[in-house]
Amino acid sequence: MIRAGRLKYVQTMADLADALGKSLGTVRNTKPYAAQGHPAPISSPGARAQLWDAEQTAAFYAGKPVPELPQADDDEDLLDRHEAAELLGIKPMSWNSYKQNPDLADGVVLVPEGPKGTEHWPRRLVLAYRDSRPGRGAGGGRRPGSGDMVPRDQILPRIAELLDADPAITLEAVADTLGITKFPTAQAGLVTLRGRRIADLVEARPGLGLKEAALQLGYPALTHRGAIKAAEGELHARSVKPYLQHAADVLAGAGVAPRAEAEVRQIDDGHLAAVILLEAGQPAPALVWDERYGWRTADNRRHPIGKYTETAPEGEGIRYLGSGLRPDPAELLDALLDGRKGTKRPKVNAGGRAGGED
Repeated sequence: MIRAGRLKYVQTMADLADALGKSLGTVRNTKPYAAQGHPAPISSPGARAQLWDAEQTAAFYAGKPVPELPQADDDEDLLDRHEAAELLGIKPMSWNSYKQNPDLADGVVLVPEGPKGTEHWPRRLVLAYRDSRPGRGAGGGRRPGSGDMVPRDQILPRIAELLDADPAITLEAVADTLGITKFPTAQAGLVTLRGRRIADLVEARPGLGLKEAALQLGYPALTHRGAIKAAEGELHARSVKPYLQHAADVLAGAGVAPRAEAEVRQIDDGHLAAVILLEAGQPAPALVWDERYGWRTADNRRHPIGKYTETAPEGEGIRYLGSGLRPDPAELLDALLDGRKGTKRPKVNAGGRAGGED
């Protein structure tokens, strides 16, 4: 963890390479940080990005005594996902749902600062969240008369807590504990979360089947069909997200869209779509990616995807951009900014077949 007050001393592997006057590739290959007596990383053992304390490494390479770091826990210690999960007594993969809680999301700290930084949370926020969990700690449990007052953005994190405690929890137990309806709220939440966790497990263990993952996670056989279908959808969405995020980053870099994380949605028939909202003054309010037809402009910002139809949306304000279902983002940007480019109908029909042009 990053001890309170020591954020300014955090050193990434790239920082360590710079301090040693070596390239990052050389440091990765030679691993000088594995030498006997070298200061241990301050990142958790399971963290993808290793971090060190710069005061400690500077002393080590100068042949001086390595200073000790503070040992006492402090409310301002910064914890990564593994450490936060350990504090809550859950698995790191479960933290992906928990961190969506507004109090945690608003307090996240990227180390180092920037889009490639590793997420950390102040210990005080994690403790406060732990103490407010349903049925645990001060203020836990369902308050009398609370009814259906669980905020929408907290429903999945709350269900995730219950699922952690009992993988076989029933709809009735979730609905009663949280004061939400069984259908569709509790059911949809349980199916979604079980699907995500199955997807997490099969990604972490290549070769593991979805059915086997559901069994290992302790989910009742009655829930397998829905959870496995949700897992298939989740894995499919994850497979297209890198491309969509690249497109979003290119558009943001060109100043036509705000920087944002690409969000993939499942539409009524299960196919995927994504929306990139554009800045004011651009040729369209938003861009929509539909896995059936590729990219198109949207005719409004509030409901860019529009109502589900079995055929490609057409009409005023809709222009299909780029070649194929996943054109290079540079091509997409060029077509967006050049009103002469694009077609009224998609060049690719559902299923990837070439379509007509105007």
